[in-house]
Amino acid sequence: MKKTHVGFLGLGAGLPPKVLTNFDLEKIVDTSDEWIRTRTGIRERRIAEPGVAASDLGVEAAREALQKSGLKPTELDLIIVATVTPDMSFPSTGCMVQKKIGATCPAFDLSAACSGFVFALSVAEAYIQSGFYKYILVVGSEITSSFVNWKDRSTCVLFGDGAGAAIVGPTLEGHQILATHIGSDGNYSDILKVPAGGSALPVNEKNIAEGLQFLKMEGAEVFKLAVRTMEEAIHRVCELAHIRTEQIDCLIPHQANLRILNAVAERVKIPNEKVFVNVDRYGNMSAASTVVALYEADKFRMIKKGQNVILVAFGGGLTWGSCAIRW
Repeated sequence: MKKTHVGFLGLGAGLPPKVLTNFDLEKIVDTSDEWIRTRTGIRERRIAEPGVAASDLGVEAAREALQKSGLKPTELDLIIVATVTPDMSFPSTGCMVQKKIGATCPAFDLSAACSGFVFALSVAEAYIQSGFYKYILVVGSEITSSFVNWKDRSTCVLFGDGAGAAIVGPTLEGHQILATHIGSDGNYSDILKVPAGGSALPVNEKNIAEGLQFLKMEGAEVFKLAVRTMEEAIHRVCELAHIRTEQIDCLIPHQANLRILNAVAERVKIPNEKVFVNVDRYGNMSAASTVVALYEADKFRMIKKGQNVILVAFGGGLTWGSCAIRW
């Protein structure tokens, strides 16, 4: 049986108009533009206005991706929304997106933190290759400002809000996903988490008083593991795709921290000019980061037809994932 080639039919982004610069942060927390830039490479990030939900940004991205694909919402067979900041515990943000764009297909959420889009992409690819579905909307959407502690200078400077979307479907040979790879290690689940809000620690007065509804991160440990796992994920997906690392034309890593991106590129021996970076403008948008970066790399013609593109991400869980694409 002939294998179905799966690729991208349309990309979109949904970014809040409000820009929060490092100089703005200097006014609300003990930090400085110089401190943030030298440690993270971030200059500014987008912040959603009160009342804007993950589904709202996701819908904006989805509509652009649909328009570029030439598909109608009713032609979608499935919607997967990767997010750790859903509109609510349930119903799923996927169902909210489905309702708002006028789709009629099944929809669900996927939680893999910053690796969420790559995880969702691997699920979509498998569904399409199996013949079960044809056209799938994959969204990464986050309102990370909803779990950030604006008094904690070690974490609040890192994150931003945003969404990206991709329509994935059958493509002609030549433009296709070559391979995907995902992994997890729950032994490191405590180093990056939002403790309260689930069944283990429901939100109550005691937990709120202790600040357990906010992100907790062991920065040094996260840094080391991020570099190691993304390096390994790049090598693994290249093996699966039967390409050498020197054949990578564009590396699109999760936009967490410029120092992490530089360290990964150095270990894999990829020159900086082949690494797409937008962390300076958006910060870490969790599950939205890799898809927005892919969207911009395409928009700015950083990737061209026939080139080898690698997506790679790392997130809480721990989770990691990579995807090799022939553009």
